[in-house]
Amino acid sequence: MAQIVDVPEQPGEIVIPGARLGRPNPLARGWFLLRRYPIIPGIVMTTLVIVGVFAPQISPADWEKQNIRNFREHPQTFFRADEHNAPIFESDFDLDTRDGRNALRAASATHHGRFVFVLGGDPLGRDVLSRMIGGTRTSLKVAGIALAAGTTVGVIMALVAGYYGGLVDEIIMRIVDMWLGLPFLLVAILAAVTIGASERTVMILLALLAWTPFVRQIRADVLIIKTTDYVASARIAGASDIRIIFKHIFPGTMSTVLVVASLNVGGLILAEAALSFLSVGIPDPIPTWGKSVSEGRSYLETSWWISFWPGFAIFLVVMSFNFFGDWLRDRLDPRLRQVN
Repeated sequence: MAQIVDVPEQPGEIVIPGARLGRPNPLARGWFLLRRYPIIPGIVMTTLVIVGVFAPQISPADWEKQNIRNFREHPQTFFRADEHNAPIFESDFDLDTRDGRNALRAASATHHGRFVFVLGGDPLGRDVLSRMIGGTRTSLKVAGIALAAGTTVGVIMALVAGYYGGLVDEIIMRIVDMWLGLPFLLVAILAAVTIGASERTVMILLALLAWTPFVRQIRADVLIIKTTDYVASARIAGASDIRIIFKHIFPGTMSTVLVVASLNVGGLILAEAALSFLSVGIPDPIPTWGKSVSEGRSYLETSWWISFWPGFAIFLVVMSFNFFGDWLRDRLDPRLRQVN
């Protein structure tokens, strides 16, 4: 039997595999789009930014307010209130007296007025959903500032090392090697003990962690770009070193900067969560995902939701940034471009 081959109608038109002429397969088209474009990672990252920026308006409750009556409250659904403002639950759960939670459920619902904790309560009676929303803002803020500082330092050092070479390059690269040899967690614990755990301390530590990947990758690009003809022409024309570096060489490294930065965001969020999990990161009452996971690790058998949802958020965000970074690298590097 002859095989039907899809032929593009116009030059340069992309042919979707599995789609027959005149009868496109919706499943094949959807699978092609999911593989070619980072649709799901884009949705996750867009949601992260929106939730982080509008966290106080989106949060259903105060993420810092404690109420022991809501101690490890079970996840529940929304409810309506009658004329006496008494809660009427839309979902019913098996009633027991374990830890006294169900005995105080009505009081908890009346106290919060509009809803019961959708994702449950933590050991201090705070809403897990609200803590996750607040943690989103914290992770976005800390990772964003640390990435901006690390990118600036790393790019400048890479440009200087690659352009001048020689002794300058040797000194900068040996500094990078020595810094990579330091155990980051031990340095963070030492800083938390001596300086004190704070949001500013975590930002500084993450910035010191973020600059090294830029130096190695961008320096390799600079070593190639500085040998091109247009850079030699600028040097012959009398352009200064600063003008050549930032006017002629730096624009050629932008694709590498974007790829390294996108791949670095997930690592910074994971590092901040690890520091908060070890209690050497951002202190209370500021919410963080890592701290929420740590607070629920003693109750995994009976109150799994305390650690599960923040841990799932960390996994989802880090994987989304990694996938987006891989896609961006494939699109910006002509050698890796493929149409599958």
